[in-house]
Amino acid sequence: MTMNTVEDLMTADPLSLHRAATLKDAHDLMREKNIRHIPVIDEQGMLVGMLTQKVMMAAVIGLLAKYGATALERKEKQQLVADLMLTDFATVTAEQSLAEVAAFFVKNRHGCLPVLTAENKLIGILTSSDFVRLSAELLAR
Repeated sequence: MTMNTVEDLMTADPLSLHRAATLKDAHDLMREKNIRHIPVIDEQGMLVGMLTQKVMMAAVIGLLAKYGATALERKEKQQLVADLMLTDFATVTAEQSLAEVAAFFVKNRHGCLPVLTAENKLIGILTSSDFVRLSAELLAR
């Protein structure tokens, strides 16, 4: 199996949330699917933001501190993902070389990179865990 480009390693059609989703939606998705990064898309599937586990947990802890555990679910349902998501982040294309992207991960210590078309449509996600899995496979050979 040859791995040369982002497309060879990325997860195609990643789980995502619409920007109108709530913090509760994101919290549930991260917990149920055991993921740490959620691309946020608009009605046309264009990437508009990223919600990371770190940002989500900070929001949850803030709600817990301010309102207490009994109000957490209600407050999570009132908090929109669009108000929490990151809007300044790096992206890659499916055609980029894995060597180039691996160097970016090492240098910048990012957990994931959304994979976009030239039109900004989300088509995949590449995570640092993908590279760890690839390394494990190569080491096992």
